[in-house]
Amino acid sequence: MNQKIYLDHIGIATNNLDESSKFWNLIGLFQADSDEVVEEQGVKTRFFSTTKQDSETNSPKIELLEPTGLTTPIGKFLHKRGPGVQQICFRVENLVGMISLLKENSILMIDDEPRIGAGGKSIAFVHPKSTGGVLVELTQYE
Repeated sequence: MNQKIYLDHIGIATNNLDESSKFWNLIGLFQADSDEVVEEQGVKTRFFSTTKQDSETNSPKIELLEPTGLTTPIGKFLHKRGPGVQQICFRVENLVGMISLLKENSILMIDDEPRIGAGGKSIAFVHPKSTGGVLVELTQYE
């Protein structure tokens, strides 16, 4: 299966969105108009982009991730590893097809089928055991 793939965003776990946002704003990244709470994942997200009109250019983004509780995936990540890069997300043409391709090639998936993530986008996670220790998120672009 040949399909286009792009870097969508890098997710960074943080204890406080406002404190962590200072650096990204200072270097000139554009902050999204609003934050989003993704209840299913127990996280509050804030996106930054190198372009103001990100929805038109689909440039790679920085996603800050603040846990809504200590027992959420990001809360556990922060407790175990501290603030820092938590995941890398790639945008693909056909998410279901990519999941099938990976599973057919013995890649361990956290999600065997897409679920809804930030921005209402379909997402799926690849297990770090299959990626050299990196949590990889996949999302489908429109």
